[in-house]
Amino acid sequence: MRTSDFAWASGDAWASQVIERNGKFYWYVAVSHGTIHGKAIGVAVSDCPIGPFKDAKGSAIITNDLTTKYTKISWDDIDPTVFIDDDNQAYLFWGNTQCYYVKLKENMIDTIGPIMAVPNLPQFTEAPWLHKNKGWYYLSYASEFPEKIVYAMSKKITGPWQYKGILNELAGNSNTNHQAIVKFKGKWYFVYHNGGADVGGSSFHRSVCIDKLFYNKDGTMKRIQMSTEGVVGLK
Repeated sequence: MRTSDFAWASGDAWASQVIERNGKFYWYVAVSHGTIHGKAIGVAVSDCPIGPFKDAKGSAIITNDLTTKYTKISWDDIDPTVFIDDDNQAYLFWGNTQCYYVKLKENMIDTIGPIMAVPNLPQFTEAPWLHKNKGWYYLSYASEFPEKIVYAMSKKITGPWQYKGILNELAGNSNTNHQAIVKFKGKWYFVYHNGGADVGGSSFHRSVCIDKLFYNKDGTMKRIQMSTEGVVGLK
């Protein structure tokens, strides 16, 4: 897919996520829109996770004018992530300097109700990610700059959130450190990036990494042990 496949976009694709629902795959992506630094969130759809994808809505889901009451910058609408809860309600989370969320209709392209700002997330920079385990919701995100990954926990996806501290430390040779947390065959994994594969490159020469994730008895997550080996391949 090219950014030009969003006819309303002006270029520059940013952090994105694909999620499946009802046999279709929805690709949420931040692209440039409007002003030189302006960002908006769109969604593409496909019958296959590797495409071809096409614009699912014909316009952006989120545009900068919808969030200016929270922050005046034009690039806060980036890093979309979607979580489908146990009751089948889908939520779109995103943000830079401020974390936002909004409910999605079952069609995965239209919103329900107002955009909400998530309060009391210490030193929130960007890259929110939602997951759930044993009755707890986990909201992880990139914090400060260069970025560490920190997280908060809640019994409700709408909060209130309890800040729990660092999950992943600074990743070598990369100012950013964006994460995904997934469960596969009963085990939990932490996906992120550093700059380890090209030590002479800039912060944008990013290397995808994956390590195991473990929980403490109280539901908190153990700090990630970053490795050069990653995890053993699974069938």
